[in-house]
Amino acid sequence: MTSKPTPSLPIVPVVVTVAAVGVAALIARSRSKDGEGVGQQVRGLVAAQLIERPARNASYAGLGQGLERGGMMLTGRATRAADTASNRDVLAHIIGIERWGQNRLRVALGQRPYERDEYSPYRPPSDATLSELQDLLSQTRARSVDLARQLHTAAPNDDLKIEHNDFGPLTAKGWLQYLTQHADIESRKLKAGRPN
Repeated sequence: MTSKPTPSLPIVPVVVTVAAVGVAALIARSRSKDGEGVGQQVRGLVAAQLIERPARNASYAGLGQGLERGGMMLTGRATRAADTASNRDVLAHIIGIERWGQNRLRVALGQRPYERDEYSPYRPPSDATLSELQDLLSQTRARSVDLARQLHTAAPNDDLKIEHNDFGPLTAKGWLQYLTQHADIESRKLKAGRPN
């Protein structure tokens, strides 16, 4: 009698998932005072590998196109989103972070001085409707694409870095990559409404 071979489990996806969860846990713990030194190192590693590395050899034109493509996906997700407090909060968060990041990009363009601030003043008002947030999202992303075009025309020195409150210094290309990634990740939290 022969036995069937037992299929092996896919090890690579499991290892990658465990590693990602581990890094996320370290980042979360690093926000406490006890592990601040380790937290800064972990955040720096995340920035280097997940933000700066993919952006390093990209052009500003290419990063701008990525923002445009991502904007179409964002618009689609936002259009399908149900009108819930949770979805409105996600959209306000994405808009606030993107506006905050735009000001950091304006520093790279020499349009304003660097100021360490938080993103919360850039969030839309808490009473904004879903429709208003959907419009603001499109307008905000269009401004990010415009900044990428300006950076293409007047590229800053590759050594210029502007501080990110959590991830440390990022290049202008890193900031564009960050805005694309952040909005994509956060917009996946949007829950679709029921079709009419």
